[in-house]
Amino acid sequence: MASATSSPSSGARATTTSTKDPITLLSTILRLTEERIIPLTRAGVSSGSKLFGAAILSRSSLRPLTVSTNNERESPLLHGEINCIQQYFTLPPAPFPDEEEEEGYRIPTKDTIFFATHEPCSLCLSGITWAGFNEFYYLFTYEDSRDLFAIPYDIEILEEVFRVKAPGDTEESLKSRPLYNRRNKFFLGRSLLELLEEAALSEEETEKWKKEIEGVKGLYSGLSETYQERKRGGVESASVWK
Repeated sequence: MASATSSPSSGARATTTSTKDPITLLSTILRLTEERIIPLTRAGVSSGSKLFGAAILSRSSLRPLTVSTNNERESPLLHGEINCIQQYFTLPPAPFPDEEEEEGYRIPTKDTIFFATHEPCSLCLSGITWAGFNEFYYLFTYEDSRDLFAIPYDIEILEEVFRVKAPGDTEESLKSRPLYNRRNKFFLGRSLLELLEEAALSEEETEKWKKEIEGVKGLYSGLSETYQERKRGGVESASVWK
């Protein structure tokens, strides 16, 4: 995997920047989701927040530096990614930047990898960009959020606010256009399935890892049921779009 980085002002397009091989990164993210993010999310969903979580990892060691979940009960802006970024920037800078990174300290965002359980919405894409994270991954796509969790707003906001018809566009050509550029001069964003494809494993190994991904995805079914129950019950939340 390449190890080049680029600053937003350079004009270069963001490229793959992890120093770890794809399977090591994939395995780390899946374990982190199961052991750290899901327990936090379970508590958040029970109190009225959505089931979106996030984590920031050291690029060199893949140690988690911050792990967080959605807190829309407190503010509609505290999506999982934004809450994670806010918490990260309250941490003190690492006192010895050349040594092993530890949770509880902040290193430059260019030296980190961002993970979101669900593909970041327009708010979170902006937060990730402005904070300087140049590589992120996600477990669930926008379509998953809409179809599996009955949360369509990520797609709807991008379509209604940002997708502008150009001269000559038809409704069909407009809808076929990507909702955003997943590879651009600011960041590279990919799903975990795309990360798995990069590993170029045998068919047998690929299927094994696909099952691992689906297994972690399946842990969210119960969380979704809890969230929908709370929503139907009128649980208190600062979010307008539930």
